[in-house]
Amino acid sequence: MCDQTFLSVLFGPCAKCKRERPLRTIYVKAEPVTYCSLCVELMATEGLQENETLATLKNEAESLKEKLEEERAKLHDVELHQVAERVESLGQFVMKTRRTLKGHGNKVLCMDWCKDKRRIVSSSQDGKVIVWDAFTTNKEHAVTMPCTWVMACAYAPSGCAIACGGLDNKCSVYPLTFDKNENMAAKKKSVAMHTNYLSACSFTNSDMQILTASGDGTCALWDVESGQLLQSFHGHGADVLCLDLAPSETGNTFVSGGCDKKAMVWDMRTGQCIQSFETHESDINSVRYYPSGDAFASGSDDASCRLYDLRADREVAIYSKESIIFGASSVDFSLSGRLLFAGYNDYTINVWDVLKGTRVSILFGHENRVSTLRVSPDGTAFCSGSWDHTLRIWA
Repeated sequence: MCDQTFLSVLFGPCAKCKRERPLRTIYVKAEPVTYCSLCVELMATEGLQENETLATLKNEAESLKEKLEEERAKLHDVELHQVAERVESLGQFVMKTRRTLKGHGNKVLCMDWCKDKRRIVSSSQDGKVIVWDAFTTNKEHAVTMPCTWVMACAYAPSGCAIACGGLDNKCSVYPLTFDKNENMAAKKKSVAMHTNYLSACSFTNSDMQILTASGDGTCALWDVESGQLLQSFHGHGADVLCLDLAPSETGNTFVSGGCDKKAMVWDMRTGQCIQSFETHESDINSVRYYPSGDAFASGSDDASCRLYDLRADREVAIYSKESIIFGASSVDFSLSGRLLFAGYNDYTINVWDVLKGTRVSILFGHENRVSTLRVSPDGTAFCSGSWDHTLRIWA
């Protein structure tokens, strides 16, 4: 996702053996505890049956995974592009930059649209979070965070607050007011606290709860008012880089992707992973639900985007070309779901026909890698952010 790796190492007394050692945070019954590596390994071997070893259990798990893949393959009778052969091809496709938002002093890392279809929040490596009027390109609010690399930002559904975080390991919520001279930092509320950098955040269908993803390998659901942890989600084997909430108003699921090459679908009520997909060959930088909520797309450092059907429980399409050798950093669907927009590290945005699997357009304009991309709530435009310090609105 980026060219720097962030790692926090804790050193202190182990909660089990009490010796001063490098510590790892693990979760026992959803409660965080800090154990040394030796105690973690000993815990893993507790309760083993006679003649059982970790190696045999790993082999058994791998064979079960292979059997599951075989069962999935039996249901794989036709490809999506074959079904779509009779569908009419898309006609002439013209999109260009309509606005350029300048004001960040370093790489733009994340952005989000307000539900009013007009305002945008963006965050940057310069430590700034800016709220923009996309129509006039004016800056309406600006917050300076206590750290650089503000890797995540999100607009609240009401449009009355924003959330952001990054290398401070926290998710902070700032209320927005009409008084532009008001000190926003004074009203900051720290909601979420992880043990490593915050990589993504998203409000649920209300301003009162927020989902976060982190480099500590977990996702979490928090109560905004009290800052209380409502649910934690453990299953990724490495940094979680992205998440997206199911589009349904009553949706209780979200999807996450990370450095373990896995895309995982979670039930927010139970904290359990209900589906997992592992077909990418490198880090998954972005995930986004299809507008109907029945599928989702992912973008990866393996230079491909993929579509997963949740009902079929499998990958149904790959969007790639031999000429594309740079990773996909961000993906989003058009409002109809027919187009998939993908930002790449070669400074371009590729537009894919979701049904036919073909590329219908390449958009040029950014002068460095495209790091973030979101379609506006009404589907009339989309905004991209880049390491060239700017955001562009395309229509």
